[in-house]
Amino acid sequence: MIEVYGHGGDRETAAATFGGVAADFVDFSANINPLGPPPEVLEVLQSALDTVIRYPDPGHRNFKNMLARRLHVPPESLSIGNGAAESMALLLLGLAPQRVGTVEPCFSEYAELAGKFGAEVSRVYGKASLQWKADVEDILQLMEQVDVLFLGQPNNPNGVQYGEQELRELAEAAGKAGTVLVVDEAFIDFIPQERRISLLPMLDRYPHVILIRSMTKFYAIPGLRLGYAIAHPDYIRRMTDKQVTWSVNGLALLAGEACLRSGEAYERRTQELIAMERGRLLTALAEWGCGVIPGEANYVLVRAPGTWSASAVQQALGQRGILIRSCAMYPGLTASHFRIAVKDAEANGLLLSALGEVLEEERWRDS
Repeated sequence: MIEVYGHGGDRETAAATFGGVAADFVDFSANINPLGPPPEVLEVLQSALDTVIRYPDPGHRNFKNMLARRLHVPPESLSIGNGAAESMALLLLGLAPQRVGTVEPCFSEYAELAGKFGAEVSRVYGKASLQWKADVEDILQLMEQVDVLFLGQPNNPNGVQYGEQELRELAEAAGKAGTVLVVDEAFIDFIPQERRISLLPMLDRYPHVILIRSMTKFYAIPGLRLGYAIAHPDYIRRMTDKQVTWSVNGLALLAGEACLRSGEAYERRTQELIAMERGRLLTALAEWGCGVIPGEANYVLVRAPGTWSASAVQQALGQRGILIRSCAMYPGLTASHFRIAVKDAEANGLLLSALGEVLEEERWRDS
């Protein structure tokens, strides 16, 4: 297992495990836009290197105002964070819940952060028959027992969305129960607008809902770290009161502004590429006997074929310079589940070629 820190994208551990140079691995364990950052971002960063001698704006005002106009929300409804993970940490610090609920399988940071800040974690589990979504009735029961409940939309690692009616039912129940519903939309930008299901347009009706979004995945800037929360101003104030001054660096803020200026063409190219290449991966994986959850995000949850474990597939591919994310440690999944990012045609071709070799070699050994 190379997820020693609980996440994908750890090339250093991969190099120590499999040998070679960290930068040379083709990384399918982290779900980053294969197009790379918009050209505007790289241009801004190159021209702004001399700004590192100045402190960043502690109020994040330029970026926050641009983002508010993009999302059609007031600036006071936004909290800017050093990645979506900081936004999650700030809401847990600001709200100080005693009981936190998670809908498994899901992003591990929900439970890990809750535990670090002293909250008790309760869980409900998705079902294979629902593509690893949980039954809404189970989530509603959990909501009655917790102060804060996390829900992925689309969820990680299965990439599946809950329907609008399901979200509204959960949001209304949160208000009645006095529970804060935190909807993690870190990957929602990968879904075309016409298929995207979000409570953002109706957030005024649901003051107990906090939305968390990430700039780092869609705009391919994970090394800079940038995310944000959208919520009622009272929650935003409680979050920002706990934020370390200058936690968001100046280059990240400038990059965020450039991302927002990059326009619809970059978004469309990304969404079209992901849809095309996801279909290609799903077809090939199914032909090899893998179980696949199609999802709608830039990653695919896979069940290894036959007697293969996720660890064995990860080891075999790692020795060929390709990284995947084992999902064996996700509560609710099995030892055979792994996740792969959807990348560009060339990288996906390398993955499919290597995986085909691995499975074919095993078939010959068994025959």
